[in-house]
Amino acid sequence: MRWLLGLLLIAGLAFVGWTVRDLFRPYRGYSGSVIVNLDPGTRGLQAARLLVSRGVLAHQFPFLTLYALARVRRVRIKAGEYLFDQPLRPIDVYRKLARGDIYLHTVVIPEGSDRFDMARILHQQMGIDSGVFLRLAADPTPIRDLDPKAPSLDGYLFPDTYRFPRGVTAERVVETMVARFRHVMAFRFRGDFSQSPLTLHDAITLASLVEKETPQASERPLIAGVFARRLQRGWHLQCDPTVIYACRLGSESGDVDPADASITENELQLDSPYNTYRNPGLPPGPICSPGEASIRAALAPAEGKELYFVSNAHGGHAFATTLAEHQRNVAAYRRAVAAARSKAAGSEVAESAATGRQASAATHITKRKKSAAHSQQQRHAPQKKLKKHEGASPRGLANARS
Repeated sequence: MRWLLGLLLIAGLAFVGWTVRDLFRPYRGYSGSVIVNLDPGTRGLQAARLLVSRGVLAHQFPFLTLYALARVRRVRIKAGEYLFDQPLRPIDVYRKLARGDIYLHTVVIPEGSDRFDMARILHQQMGIDSGVFLRLAADPTPIRDLDPKAPSLDGYLFPDTYRFPRGVTAERVVETMVARFRHVMAFRFRGDFSQSPLTLHDAITLASLVEKETPQASERPLIAGVFARRLQRGWHLQCDPTVIYACRLGSESGDVDPADASITENELQLDSPYNTYRNPGLPPGPICSPGEASIRAALAPAEGKELYFVSNAHGGHAFATTLAEHQRNVAAYRRAVAAARSKAAGSEVAESAATGRQASAATHITKRKKSAAHSQQQRHAPQKKLKKHEGASPRGLANARS
């Protein structure tokens, strides 16, 4: 009987030793990286089986031992997505789950995005309901203390790189983005508004126009200067992006694409307070969320006499002090656009011709092959017929936007 107890003792000690050793042995049974999702309410045994099946753990028992000991201390593993990309010891795997060190997805909100752009990005990348996000972003309540005149949260959902867990709510996203705006205003613009005649509302609104007019940082103070001088004179700003934004507001889901929007004469007459072709002064509120550079340009516009600007068809703008000079710049822009379209059309014709020559040559070769095959068939009737080949002639498309 003693020898049986001794064997059991030795076996028990061996098992404990194996368990302890395995707890501190790194393991990786997958290649690259793997994401493991623990649903709310996942039990220890379910988690252990999942981790073994995904190659994170070699065995269940060491993990379950830790799970059982931790339950005594009322420590629970937390639900969420977990990223594993390197060998880990079972004790480290358990600690990761107990801490709730969940995987955060990176979401980039570009400068110049409006709430419709953000709704699309968040839906595509995080599965957030666009309708819920748009409803929240249309309510300016979270920013009322800073800007009582804000008509929505456009302009106040700061464009930045964010990290959210899977399953994050639209409410949490809006809260995070507004908090980021407040942080940037408090720490990066401390004292700047006191040196500007603009209120926060007017500064963010003007910055949103500047942001949408140019992607070039060097031009932003210049464009802000043009707008500032036109505002001083009581002129219409005639800012195309405000018309596009007005059209988006008129759409049920803001599905007007600003990157492919050609403004028509009818749209220039759109009855909207955001249409700066019909209404002098700034629009009622921001038309997008501007970045830091555009906000600084609005607070400190460049001095000068320029009152007009137009695209130079090369990614920048030509500025003018008089209407006559501006009209010459507009004529130059139209010539550049016409030349670009002519060149694109020529390229399309050349590509079509080249495709035609290739098709002709292919047809000629096919005929020769068919002729040779026919002769071959006549000489050797049992031989297999050549397969009929049908070629496609894709037409190249060139799109030159004005």
